[in-house]
Amino acid sequence: MSAADGLRGVLFDKDGTLFQDDGWGALFVEAAEFTAKGRSALVPEMLAAIGYDPATGRFAAGSVGGAGNTFELADAWIAITGGWERQALVREMDALFTRLVPLRFPPVTDLPDLFSTLKRRGLCLGIATNDVAASALATIEHFGLGEFIEFSAGYDSGHGAKPGPGMALAFCAATGIAPHQIAVVGDNRHDLEMGRNAGAGLNIGVLTGTSAHDDLAPFADHVIESIVALPALLDGLKH
Repeated sequence: MSAADGLRGVLFDKDGTLFQDDGWGALFVEAAEFTAKGRSALVPEMLAAIGYDPATGRFAAGSVGGAGNTFELADAWIAITGGWERQALVREMDALFTRLVPLRFPPVTDLPDLFSTLKRRGLCLGIATNDVAASALATIEHFGLGEFIEFSAGYDSGHGAKPGPGMALAFCAATGIAPHQIAVVGDNRHDLEMGRNAGAGLNIGVLTGTSAHDDLAPFADHVIESIVALPALLDGLKH
């Protein structure tokens, strides 16, 4: 029997997996300018510190900008700018992301249609992100996804951040599903490492985010172009 035969749940990363992440560069530029408090000469160094290259519009795979949480972002920028108390900057950045992320990051595909397809197969669905939990909830509400999602968590939900297993194990606890009965789907190695650390039955990489195939392949059971291909992949894995 394959892992797909006993599959009961799918835990998705958010940005770069369910939602296009092309706008993160512009959003981080805004956030850096705010953090620098008018010292615009610091902004290029701040962006480099989180792995963002404005010339290409890309984040380095596994970088703070591509996969980190707000505490890591604050630490990277305070080391350059000074003048901030860590928790205060985290609050400012989380408020910014909660307000703007749902407005700027369109879905990769028709999510209600995809989620309906997966739900008809009896699968429980969840979202785990290294973004702030309020941003995940705002995104779910903004796009009308609440009826499909049994669980959502961010780095500040009390389960720890990726690549730790906490959010995946919390999804299992919330849904009554064993770790080996879930698939973790993400665009970054942190997502897949979370799944492996939790004992997920399947770890699936997608190429709609910050990582290339070779970045994900060592950590993934399968790498697909996007979540659009997920139903067909699961069908193909069943015996």
